[in-house]
Amino acid sequence: MIILSTIAELRAQIASWRRAGEKIAFVPTMGNLHQGHLQLVDVAKSQADKVLVSIFVNPMQFGQNEDLANYPRTLDADIAGLTQHHADAVFTPTPQLMYPRGLDAQTFVEVPQLGDLHCGANRPGHFRGVSTIVCKLFNLVQPDIACFGKKDFQQLAIIRQMVIDLSLPIEIIGVATERANDGLALSSRNGYLTPAERAKAPALYQILQQLKASIIAGNHNYRALEQQAKTQLTAAGFVPDYVNISNQHSLTLAVDATEPKVILAAAKLGSTRLIDNLEL
Repeated sequence: MIILSTIAELRAQIASWRRAGEKIAFVPTMGNLHQGHLQLVDVAKSQADKVLVSIFVNPMQFGQNEDLANYPRTLDADIAGLTQHHADAVFTPTPQLMYPRGLDAQTFVEVPQLGDLHCGANRPGHFRGVSTIVCKLFNLVQPDIACFGKKDFQQLAIIRQMVIDLSLPIEIIGVATERANDGLALSSRNGYLTPAERAKAPALYQILQQLKASIIAGNHNYRALEQQAKTQLTAAGFVPDYVNISNQHSLTLAVDATEPKVILAAAKLGSTRLIDNLEL
């Protein structure tokens, strides 16, 4: 696997693949890779001739009092995993390379409405940071396709909308959430959980499953169901941020029983903020 650390190296490699007529898939990550990330690589590999992965802990998407300094950086293990899953290249830029004028002077990309809901309401500036870095990486890599996990359902919706709004010729592929045997969605932040918290964590998915079953059974009192789920999360030891039954496309709160829906949830367990979702 080729390791690229500069923009010049990246562009030269992309140009070489293009001259050979290769189809390019891209998987942007913040590193500390787990099986969910590696599944994205596997899907990308099945869809293209070459797979490029980026590893960049993006400071623009971290707010005040969030865990930028402590975010796990495991480059050697990440490279080993990517090699095992046959990624063709990895791009490992620094913040100085990506934001040479600093964050305050950096041009940004923002997707309104979608980025203001759910996690966006409680993490101001987060999705601006996500859409800005993904757009910049898209401009650098110019992939044919890009793969994102459905665990970050709102992020996936924002990236899809950004690609449409900016007329980027990139196919966005959403990949199903990878879960542990007990149902917990795989996440880099799971490593922050204490053993006792890790034992409680699957309750988030279980409560979402119960909520989905209630809706399928014909209960369309969505706001009451959301409140009930938050009460259950609290009883299970979580501090709920939100549980929202939403329209899959607009991400606004669902009101019509016939529209495609997704249950979106975020809750803290100890100091760790977990997110999950279920599509209906």
